[in-house]
Amino acid sequence: MQDKVSQTRMAQRRTWLRNYYAVRFMVAAVWVVVAFTLAKALPPLAVVMLIAYPLWDALANLADARLNGGLAKNRTQAINVVVSLLTAIGVAVGGVVGMNAMLAAFGLWAFVAGLLQLATGVRRWKSYGAQWAMILSGAQSALAGAFFVKMAGGAQVDTLTTVAPYAAFGAFYFLVSALWLTARGAKATPPTAAA
Repeated sequence: MQDKVSQTRMAQRRTWLRNYYAVRFMVAAVWVVVAFTLAKALPPLAVVMLIAYPLWDALANLADARLNGGLAKNRTQAINVVVSLLTAIGVAVGGVVGMNAMLAAFGLWAFVAGLLQLATGVRRWKSYGAQWAMILSGAQSALAGAFFVKMAGGAQVDTLTTVAPYAAFGAFYFLVSALWLTARGAKATPPTAAA
């Protein structure tokens, strides 16, 4: 009986994680589309989008951590929530200074958040499997973040169009993770008898 309860809880958590990844994919995909269309012609919208990106990450990590045992059990996500909130403030302040300052703040966040995502993926591997895409995404985020910080020290850049491909790759990794967990869940579920 205890085994069945544990299996049911694990199945519920896998379903939550799959849905979480799917929602993160959809939000990131919409963000990218808006970045390449509407926001290019509306600089104030571009600034709002760059502030909203880490805010959304903070909210998503908070929700995920709370539904998986709380922030105390998910320290990498707890740290990510704080870092993402501070980054949103940093990006907003950078918006007053200039595009390169925004890119530097965003780059620092991408670097730290990437390492935290990588660590979360490694921690979850044993329980959920299918975390290789999140681990790759975290590593790529950290590398992109370091590149953004380096770029911010050079000639003026359009921060939104620089960041949009990064967000597109993030969307792709979330989609792959959601599909992978879906396929894995289908394999683990025994076929039901026909009525």
